[in-house]
Formats: sequence, structure tokens, C-alpha cells
Amino acid sequence: MKNTMNRKLSFRSMASICAILFTVFLNSCQKNNVAPDDKFIVPPINNNSFSTSGFGNGANLQPSYYNNGNPNFGWSLMRQQSKIRTLRIEIDPSRVSVNTAKGWISQAKSNGYNSIICTFHQYGGSDNLGDLLTAANWWKNNYWALGGGFTINLCNEWGSHNISASTYANYYNQAISVVRQVYGGSIIIDIPGWGQETLTAYNACKTSNPRINDGNIILSTHIYPGNWNQGRNHVFQRSDLDDLSNTGRPCLVGEFGTGSGSCDWSGCVDYAKSKGWSVLAWCWNGDGNSLNMVSPSWASNPGATSFWTNSYFNTVYAKL
Repeated sequence: MKNTMNRKLSFRSMASICAILFTVFLNSCQKNNVAPDDKFIVPPINNNSFSTSGFGNGANLQPSYYNNGNPNFGWSLMRQQSKIRTLRIEIDPSRVSVNTAKGWISQAKSNGYNSIICTFHQYGGSDNLGDLLTAANWWKNNYWALGGGFTINLCNEWGSHNISASTYANYYNQAISVVRQVYGGSIIIDIPGWGQETLTAYNACKTSNPRINDGNIILSTHIYPGNWNQGRNHVFQRSDLDDLSNTGRPCLVGEFGTGSGSCDWSGCVDYAKSKGWSVLAWCWNGDGNSLNMVSPSWASNPGATSFWTNSYFNTVYAKL
């Protein structure tokens, strides 16, 4: 009887201790998840706000070219913009180190952004296989060095208006196989023609020989007023987005913004959203001209420490 009672008391004591330790552990976890100023955490993306690609809407960042790759991101202002759920960060390895880029990703995560896309930004418009493989091998060598926990956009705007569907598919098959050596998640690939050749992308996925054979890719288009669809021989229009949805692959608008040209960029973005695609505004900061959502731009004041939203912000943020 005594031994049994002692065992019961021991069990009760152990249970009490475990309960206390568990409470301390929970409190510690909660504290670690609080944003740096303890005032705001980016709300999680719920099932109702998922796009077909699995991302919320958001904005781009292009920090490689300013303040030696160490600009102030204006996180406190960004966190106030509740429609920005996903960040696409462009990395130019010719301008910044892996550690610098890792710092950007770490900052985004510590400020509550868990939906992050990172893209290799160096060979826009190139049709050269070597350039695409350079990007693929950079991801192979550096994905984990960057801390992981983000989605790879293999190469920003690789592929010209003139590339054939079969060449585009063949080269991307080779590049994707390199990335797959270290990364099993979704790979975003920008469609050719600076993100505008929807018919080429359709054929590369459905009709060409070879076709893109990886089952876990996301097609990304970029929408601006100057868009031209050479394959369709007309100014880019809403119906061109049907080419992408007809591939059966998840799709997103990796970039959109204003500018000069006759493409109905606003209507195209709305049409993409009606398809359930996420849309990412160009850009929070880092454009070399006027397409920055905040002022001052890093291009005009790379050492700025405070920012405010501007009229361009009002235009593109409304689309999110």
C-alpha cells in the first residue's frame, strides 16, 4: 500500500512539473514569434486567401544595387500594409554575397513574413543554356546556405521573345534537374519574353518535344503597360492569360506595375485575380526609376532610414 501511494504521489509530482515546464515552453515559443517591436505580426494566410499557387498577394524587393546591398527595408511601414502577405526578393549574386542575401531573408522572416519567394536576378532575356545553368547551380550550392524556408524562382525573366517552346522546355528541364538535387519544393519559372510569351509557355508544357516534365512548377507572368505577346502578334491582353491556365499548372503574376504602353495592365491583373492567381506588385523599393511603392527610393537615397507611401503605392496596392 505504501509503495503504491508513493508511486501515485510521484506520478502526481511528475505531472505537475511537466505541466509547469510545458507552460514555460509555450510562453517562450510565443515570445519568440513576436515581431521585433512586439506590436504587429503579419496575419497568417488562411485557406480563404490562398491562391492557386499557394501564395498570398504581395510585393517585390530589389535590394542588390543600393547601399552595398544593405538598404533599410522600412519593415515597420511594410508591416502596416495588411495586403502584403508574400515577398519576392530579387538576388543578383554578381553584386552581393550569399551572407548579405541571407540577411534579407532572415529580416523578412523575423518581421513575420513566412511566404517568401527568392529569384536569381542576372540573365533577363537570355536564351543561353549556360546562363540558366549558372542560376540552377547557384541555387544548388546556396539554397541551404541562405537558410532555406523560401520558394525558389529559378531565374528572373530568362528567355527572350524569340526562344522556341522546345528549347525553353529542354533547357529548363536541365536546370530544374540541378535544383532538384537539393530542393523538393515548388519551383517558379518565369515565362519567356520577359514574362510575356504565354503561348510559348503553353506549348512548352503541353505540345512541344520535349515538354517541361517536372510536376511541381509554377508559371509566372509579368504584366506592365508595355507588354507585347510576340507569339500572339498583339499587345498583351487578358485572354493571353488563358494560355497559362490551360497548361493545368499553378500560375501567378510575379510582377506588375504601371508605365508607358497600351497593354491594359490593370484589367489583366484583375483577370489573373479572377482565376485565383496571386499577384505581386513591382515594387516595394529597388526600382531604378519611379516604380517604387515608398519614398524615398533606394535609387535616390540609398541611405534612407525612414519612408512613406506615395501615389504609385496607392495605385498598385489597390490591386492587392
